[in-house]
Parts: sequence; structure tokens; C-alpha cells
Amino acid sequence: MTAIGGPERRAVVIGGGIGGLAAAVALRRIGWTATVLERGSALSEIGAGMSQAPNALRALDALGVGERARAAGRPFYGTLNLRTPSGRHLMRVVPGTPTPLLGFHRADLHRVLLDAVPPSWVRPAARVADVRTGAGAAAAVVDGVETRADLIVAADGANSTARRLLWPRADPPRFRGHTVWRGIARAEGVEGSMTLGRGGYFLAMPVGGGRVYWAHVARAAAQGIRHRDEPAELRRRLAGWHAEVRRLLAATPPEAVLHHDITDLAPLPTYVKGRVALLGDAAHPMYPDLGQGAGQAIEDAVVLGAALAGTADIDAALLRYDRERRPRSQWVAKEAARNARSNLSSSRLAYGFRVAAVSLVPSKRWPDWSARALSALWGWTPPDLPEPGSGAPA
Repeated sequence: MTAIGGPERRAVVIGGGIGGLAAAVALRRIGWTATVLERGSALSEIGAGMSQAPNALRALDALGVGERARAAGRPFYGTLNLRTPSGRHLMRVVPGTPTPLLGFHRADLHRVLLDAVPPSWVRPAARVADVRTGAGAAAAVVDGVETRADLIVAADGANSTARRLLWPRADPPRFRGHTVWRGIARAEGVEGSMTLGRGGYFLAMPVGGGRVYWAHVARAAAQGIRHRDEPAELRRRLAGWHAEVRRLLAATPPEAVLHHDITDLAPLPTYVKGRVALLGDAAHPMYPDLGQGAGQAIEDAVVLGAALAGTADIDAALLRYDRERRPRSQWVAKEAARNARSNLSSSRLAYGFRVAAVSLVPSKRWPDWSARALSALWGWTPPDLPEPGSGAPA
């Protein structure tokens, strides 16, 4: 296989999650080869669910997997169905209203991307101990063995090894007082909603196959607080919330309830060091309140692929990637944090004002108003990647 515009190029992708696989798909599309190093014993997505907005869906189209991704997702109404903990609807979707959002079980979208990567590229149980970069090359070290490449894409998450080693002055991910419980329930007849409480909210999202992803995001006094019985703690916290919330909790196997603290990262001055490029959460972990964590990683992958396509100057391409991705992804992270502060305010006055303001907007006008408010985020258009048959396999 010959790279477009020059000799064969080789990359190492650290991390086999959604961002890492999206990067591998982009590299394959432009004629590169890659090795995907995943520290887990198998490539599977840890987590529960997520939504993808139009910007991410267009990025998946650019990768050539958009049709398969759409088949794996389910329409998600979310903020078109806003409720209070008592169950009162502040906003209710008008039947038949189209939605630009799709809800996914993370494993389903992960599978779509994994199926687009040659099995021979994937190397599980590969824990990276060191990352090195020099003139014209980079290397990842696993079990004392160095794997060299023209480029390393570090998609190894918020606690990135590559970032820790090559960006030693960067602060670690920061906790700012928010935590989240997540799970997958077996339930029918759930159209998706967001319940706004004071100091916390509950999201419900159908993801197909009779499954509903839910998340309860709340304020936390300190990082690392855990409970001997997490499902019982949730039931205690949400005992007075409406019946659908309690039904979803009851329909979730106790061992499937996940609890994580939410962190983000102070903006980095660059996403590139030598021949190493950070991607996704390794570069810009963010709050889930805009539903953009995975979406921004997929955007990263498309822009990286487009920058590298048809050029022999990898260093210039990486500078272009950094120049294009850093301002947007850091802006999205900032907006997500701002949304989180609003969604999780414990102020009785602020909560009352928000509930009253939302109640004043007619439900039939909310979809258009919401789309306009999010146009700078959702309106992103991906750069072109080579079409299948133009010198690289799809």
C-alpha cells in the first residue's frame, strides 16, 4: 500500500477507543498504515452511552462510516423533553419532530469504527511505558520493545501517558466538583429526556435494542468519594424524583452502575511535540454537558487525516492540525464547562430562574431555537478526505 503523494508512511496510534480508532480509519483512508496499541486485553469500549450531534455525524461521513454509524444510533430528543424532578414537563417534544441527535451505546459506535480497521493493525494488551520523538520519527515502548513510526497519535485518554511524558509542565486533569453515575437499563417506551434538578440532573437516552442509557450528574464535595453500594446511594439521592428515573435505576443491574468523577484540562499551548500528536481526551478532556467528548475526538481524526493527505511534509501537516484543532476544541471544552456550571448550580434562585425561563419558550419553537443557539458548534464542516479508490482503501 502506497501513501497518497509519496512513499508508504507508518503511524502508531496509542489507544483503541473511539478517538484512536477514528484516527486509524482516517490514516487508512489516506494510504498510511498504522499499529493501534491498546492496553486492554481486548478492544472494547468502556462506558455506557453517548449522543452524537451533526458535526460528529458529518465527521463520520468523512471517514466513510457515516451510514453504518447512523444505522447503529437512535434518535435522541434529550433537551426537547425537559422535566423537573416531580415529573412536570418544562418542554415536551411535539410528536413527529425531527431531531439532529443520535444516541449510541458506546460499544455500538466503537464496533462501527473497529470494523473499518484491518484486524492486523490492532495490538491489544500493549501498555505503553515510554514515548519518544526525534528528528523525523517517533517511537512507543511496550515491554521494553521500541516501535518506531513516522508519527505517533496519542489517543490514550484524559490521563495520557504521552502527554505526561512529553508535556511535563502541563497540569494533570483538574476536578472542579462534579461527578457522574452511568448505566444501561433494559426498558421500553422511553423517548429520552433531561430532568433538571437543583445541583444535579438526570439524562435518559434510548440506544436501541430495548436499552436506555442514563446518567446522573451531580455536585461532589471532593474527588474520589465512593460508596459501598453505589446503586443504593443513587436510589437514596433520587428517591423523590419522578417514576421514570426510579424505573430506569431499578432496571439496571447493580454491577453495571458506573461512577466516575468528571475532569477537564487547562488549555495546552500545543497538541504537537515533534512527531507526536495528541488527539481526543489526551488533548482536551471536557465536561459531558454539550455531548461533545467523542465528537471532538472524531473531528480531530478527520482534520489530522486531511492535513497529512497528499503531503510529504509531515511536520508542516502536524502544525496545520494543531492550528486548526486547538482553538475549536478548547472553545468547546470551555463552553461545556460553562454549561456544567449552569446545569449543576445549587443556587435556589438560579434554578428557579432557569425553570421559569425555559417554561416561557413554546415547545414547538424550542428545536429551531436550540439549533440556532448551537449553530457554531453543530455547523462545523469537515475537510475532504480521499474517496475510496483514489489511492487509499476506504
